[in-house]
Amino acid sequence: MYHGAQDGWVEVISGVMFSGKSEELLRRVRRALIARKRVQVFKSHLDDRYAGVFTISSHDGSRIDAHPVSSSVQIAEFVQPDTQVVAIDEAPFLDDGVVTVVNDLADRGVRVIVAGTDMDFRGEPFGPLPKLLAIAEKVDKLHAICVVCGDLATRNQRLIDGKPAPAEGPTIQVGGAERYEARCRKCHQVPHLDRDQTELDIDDAPVSA
Repeated sequence: MYHGAQDGWVEVISGVMFSGKSEELLRRVRRALIARKRVQVFKSHLDDRYAGVFTISSHDGSRIDAHPVSSSVQIAEFVQPDTQVVAIDEAPFLDDGVVTVVNDLADRGVRVIVAGTDMDFRGEPFGPLPKLLAIAEKVDKLHAICVVCGDLATRNQRLIDGKPAPAEGPTIQVGGAERYEARCRKCHQVPHLDRDQTELDIDDAPVSA
């Protein structure tokens, strides 16, 4: 059985790349450890940046050991009965089943901390993050600074040879500053993405009697 003496809940740290999501997750994990809580940390096995798959590392060099997983089922299998805090980094790289796993853990008295970017490079909702945001008791959306104009950055700009990547590229492509920039809505560019394709032309719409 899971430890049920505490009330469980879900926290989501979301936002654009380079906004400090991993730093904030690491800060909360360290505070939980100082409070002598039993903590387990997970991350997607796809994220092998910086210190490799067995470590969560932030852009400022902070790091902590983590268990790499390839599916939400593995998180459920690896969580120990006495664990009080579960942290999951790069949650958008996981399958939608992570929403059920996170809910189940919280229902059983576990504090669950989830981090990840909430939009893909096209500016569209990314993986299971939107659903995790919906079920969370606490949500923090962080921002970076647009490298083009200096405004608040809310988009992930993917680059290929220094130029904006086309919309037809793969949704998941792990990378750092060599492949991505933080940009605001105005400066974000995705070639071949027709943002108006779903808009209804009122003048051409049929009028019902």
